Amino acid sequence: MNRLFVRLLPVLLALAFSGAALATPSAQDIVAAADKVRNPGQPFRLTNTLTEYVGGSPRDRVTLVVYAKENPQTHQFSNVVRYVDPPRDTGKMVLMNGSNMWFYDPSSKVSVRISPQQRLMGQASDGDVVTANFARDYTAKLIGEETLEDADRKNRACWHLNLTAASDEAVYSRVEYWVEKDTNRPVKGKFFSDSGRLLKIAYYHKYVEQLGGMRPSETIIIDAVDQNLVTTMSNSDMRAQDIPDAWFQREYLPHLTVE
Repeated sequence: MNRLFVRLLPVLLALAFSGAALATPSAQDIVAAADKVRNPGQPFRLTNTLTEYVGGSPRDRVTLVVYAKENPQTHQFSNVVRYVDPPRDTGKMVLMNGSNMWFYDPSSKVSVRISPQQRLMGQASDGDVVTANFARDYTAKLIGEETLEDADRKNRACWHLNLTAASDEAVYSRVEYWVEKDTNRPVKGKFFSDSGRLLKIAYYHKYVEQLGGMRPSETIIIDAVDQNLVTTMSNSDMRAQDIPDAWFQREYLPHLTVE
């Protein structure tokens, strides 16, 4: 063997390992990139239709309009969620500002504190319908690379991550998260309670062009115990909107009127 090659071999190996390390982004950077796929970088509104299925048959449906705006100091989103259908719920609202979430009923003009994990309908909780930056709320650890079937049973080369709550604004205690390597698109999430119990499994589905990026227009949420219980969240009509900061104050909810 060439003596020069033998002498250079440790250097070449070090460079190879260094290049491999540079090719692998940090876990936190992967989650932040996935956040940018899910969330536009500007205040926006969208229509969110939730449909609950039991054994493949639809049982209930609710339509919401979500208004979201990122706080420039905390880099987390404030949200107002307004019920538009069914008619019996029209005008009801949910406000999430930081770790605080309230439900407002216009019939009583009273807002009450609620938990983000409280079920809204089917397998979807109030915390599932609001916009959030996972990189802000969770500490991420890269488990490794994995080929995963998406909701259409197509194989995706993914980063497999473990997210643990880093603030009291995190809706779940822990999340297992799969993000496609080439696109930074979220593919799948598994969500756990404070006790470590698996609550639900979510697939991010039907990517379409919305507000300057390819974003999931549907999330499929499957009950962890009974997989016959499924709720879909379908997003449509996403568009930029100037949202006053006053909308995210609890005291302002009785005065909030939008089209």
